Amino acid sequence: MRYAKRGRLRFTSHRDISRAVERAVRRAGIPVAFSAGFSPHPKISYAGAAPTGVASEAEYLELGLTEPCDPGRIRADLDASLPPGLDVIDVVEARTGALADRLEGSTWELRLPGADSELARAAVEKFLAAGTVEVERLTKKGMRRFDAREAVLTLASERTAAQVPGQSCVILRMVVRHVTPAVRPDDVLTGLRLVADFAPPVPPEVTRLAQGPLDAVTGEPADPFDLDRDMTRGGAAGPAGTHVDGR
Repeated sequence: MRYAKRGRLRFTSHRDISRAVERAVRRAGIPVAFSAGFSPHPKISYAGAAPTGVASEAEYLELGLTEPCDPGRIRADLDASLPPGLDVIDVVEARTGALADRLEGSTWELRLPGADSELARAAVEKFLAAGTVEVERLTKKGMRRFDAREAVLTLASERTAAQVPGQSCVILRMVVRHVTPAVRPDDVLTGLRLVADFAPPVPPEVTRLAQGPLDAVTGEPADPFDLDRDMTRGGAAGPAGTHVDGR
């Protein structure tokens, strides 16, 4: 399932989103499977979740069900049961392979209100020209130092119309390969500050636009559901329930 995290819901923690999804599954009457053991829990797994405070148009999860269901019905019923801002975009029947293995990279958009467009362009050029850009971030394992440059496949800046009269706005768009530790948009902003002393005057508005396998031609993330759709179109045998594209 692909879902979006929009508006104020971008500030919701992953744990709270998980609880909201579990409640929505129950309200929608979806026949979700449960794990075995002393404390069974619904078989819902998340892949590549965006950090708290970040909006996203490309969040993914997998549901394990006890019986075949129409993906179109799952999409409609679950979307109606979730709070506004958590919006189900697409549901397909899993045909082959692990979903998490297909999420190789993400496309990010960063809106920087009040930032200087020329300084941003120069900082982007310096960042891309650098061989390595080492940054530090506090992780669950303590302070980690890592290269923020190698994972960035593309990075570009542009100036857009200001939402506030008299205030400029710069948009950064980047494609970042998924590596360990993960290189996040704020790591790239730290790198821009280190190589060019560029820092936005206010916190950025960050949105993940896409997530999926990296296309060898375009370098952009492709749709991770394409493999499941291709098998469906090719007549692969599977449980009942025709695929319905929810987009």
